[in-house]
Amino acid sequence: MIIFRVLFSVLLVLACTAHAQAKTAWVDDQIYLPVRAGAGTQFRIIENAVPSGTPLEVLETTDTGYTRVRTPKGTEGWVSSQYLSDTPIAADLLRRANQELEQARNELNQVKEQLSATTKERNQLESSEASLSDQSQELKEELQRIKSIAADSINLERRNRELLEENQKIRNDLEVLTAENERLEASKESDFMLLGAGLVLGGVVLALLIPMLKPTRKTDNWA
Repeated sequence: MIIFRVLFSVLLVLACTAHAQAKTAWVDDQIYLPVRAGAGTQFRIIENAVPSGTPLEVLETTDTGYTRVRTPKGTEGWVSSQYLSDTPIAADLLRRANQELEQARNELNQVKEQLSATTKERNQLESSEASLSDQSQELKEELQRIKSIAADSINLERRNRELLEENQKIRNDLEVLTAENERLEASKESDFMLLGAGLVLGGVVLALLIPMLKPTRKTDNWA
């Protein structure tokens, strides 16, 4: 069915096509066609064995059944009109149709190859896109980890600064307490000295007062 459609299309195109200066006719389904010097069998053959399907340029047509033509070799002569056709023979059409079909198949194969290459390239691009997406996700995770580490570093630095301030404050409090302790120690030693002096003084006073408080023995009048 496809071949018949191709043949019909070729016939239609050929039927609508004409040369500007001369008409073209094809040798009909004959094995050979002699070209004579005149319009009749009595004239000598000037080119023999023109195969069927050969395109001939029509120069002149008569009512005697002969047509003056020019062959592809450039020979001008007369041939019998009954062996000419306005369209290529079926074998020629079929050959052309097969050539066009083969060309169409080659073009189809090229298109298939281009499609395969395009599909392969698309798959590679999709694979590259997926790889880039994975790399992007990994970079995002790495960036988040770096941010977390940076945040931890900031927190550690702030905590370290707070600890240094607390340490300094403790040092200051310790110095104050040390000074207060020294003052208390000194005050305690002074109190002990005052207490010792008081005790000594009290002993001296007692030593002076006790003899004075001792009662004197009275003379017994009854003796």
